[in-house]
Amino acid sequence: MPPLMTARRIDGSQLAAETKANLRQEIEQLRAEGVHPHLVALSVGHDESSEAYLRRQQRGAEGVGIDYSQVRLPQDVDEKGLLGEIDRLNRDPSVTGVILQRPLPASMDDRRVQCALSIDKDVEGLTPANLGLLYFGRHIVAPATALGVLQLLQRSGIELKGREVTVIGASDIVGKPLSILLTAAWATVTLCHIETRDLAAHTRRADILISAVGKPGLVTADMVRPGATVIDVGYARRPGPVGSGQTQVSGDVDFDAVSEIAGAITPVPGGVGPMTVAMLLANTVRCAVRMAKAN
Repeated sequence: MPPLMTARRIDGSQLAAETKANLRQEIEQLRAEGVHPHLVALSVGHDESSEAYLRRQQRGAEGVGIDYSQVRLPQDVDEKGLLGEIDRLNRDPSVTGVILQRPLPASMDDRRVQCALSIDKDVEGLTPANLGLLYFGRHIVAPATALGVLQLLQRSGIELKGREVTVIGASDIVGKPLSILLTAAWATVTLCHIETRDLAAHTRRADILISAVGKPGLVTADMVRPGATVIDVGYARRPGPVGSGQTQVSGDVDFDAVSEIAGAITPVPGGVGPMTVAMLLANTVRCAVRMAKAN
């Protein structure tokens, strides 16, 4: 049986606060030069998880001096209507960044809608052009959560070069782009997904284990190599205490048990989430600067 240890807690909230403090100074200088970053969040219908993210976006943007707006379309809007709104935002010179809030209605083609967004205003880095730049290591922006994870690791002093990294979850917004960023940092990356056989065999050999699935309790202590760094990107809401009528947020990792095995770990909430917002704001600034240089 491996020796028990108390994992170092990686404080995403503190690192995000430092990032936003630096952004605040940069934005003050940009405004003095006539550049006014303006982020628009475009959403369809109502989703509880999305609403929480929207609130964090607004607080973060206002805190660093980014103009922030929300465009809410009704649940019954069709894809043509959504594309028309994206076209309007693409052509609005006062808007320097757009985030397309998910989930979209099942009737819509998520990729087609994302492709309609201008590369210059794509703060999520998910248009084909921006993903292509990421692949070739020439990106200006990249998906915010993937960037947030990379920043958490690098700024926490976690060595990446030559390390074995296992990523659980092959989504377009986290797992896939994160694997590219980690490979560029010379980590050896294993990307796992729903069809992966014997998941624990991959996770146990990882120096760094990253889970981005949204399935509470997915990662248990017996799946973690002693001393490994564990980054929990999972986010799910489940019922709170019986009779409370409340919900609580959970990650993918059994935090208490894994903390006795891992060398470092991120909590949920307070880990990757704050860094995701901070990287979204940083991307917004990058897009504003790119647009200003192009005009």
